Amino acid sequence: MKKLLAPSLLSANFGNLQHDIELINQSDADWLHIDVMDGVFVPNISFGFPVLKYVKELSHKPLDVHLMIVEPDKFVNEVKATGAIMMNVHYEACTHLHRTIQRIHAADMQAAVTLNPHTPVELLEDIIDDVDMVLLMSVNPGFGGQKFIDNTYSKIARLRAMIERHHAKALIQVDGGVNLDNAAKLYAAGADCLVAGSAVFGADNMVETIAQLKA
Repeated sequence: MKKLLAPSLLSANFGNLQHDIELINQSDADWLHIDVMDGVFVPNISFGFPVLKYVKELSHKPLDVHLMIVEPDKFVNEVKATGAIMMNVHYEACTHLHRTIQRIHAADMQAAVTLNPHTPVELLEDIIDDVDMVLLMSVNPGFGGQKFIDNTYSKIARLRAMIERHHAKALIQVDGGVNLDNAAKLYAAGADCLVAGSAVFGADNMVETIAQLKA
């Protein structure tokens, strides 16, 4: 199983964003994870699509765009315009999740669905065949630097069992509190891709830290 790593831009230095993105370009990172927050679905505001246009011009890594917003299906075209390969929406924010997944696929992007820490993976039983990835939040979304929630390991195991039972193709991604202390255990538990923010952008050597997380 290939180990994927997606540094989270939310933890980057926005006073020198070009410098940080260039370091990510030089690293073994697979994707660049981007959290778009609206201050409604989560208690914080991050950045909008004008910033993502700038990021698109700088990043050599595929963009993994995670919408922590209400009514994310309204912004399929805007996400597509960023050049994203993956559009990620929250189960909790989508009244008609299957239709949202269809719209993402129709825009020629991969479709991912995110679960908050309190949301059981069993709710995806009827849609797991249709999604390309499931993101398990291992902290409550909205802020970086939070403590990892240990129940995530159980959720990974249950989700992996569901994927195998359905012979589905979905990847498992984990976001929140990922660092050098738990990365190996998360991969071993069944995660395919880890999102790391503070552990990467707060490191003295970002490129080396990314290599260590993947190893």
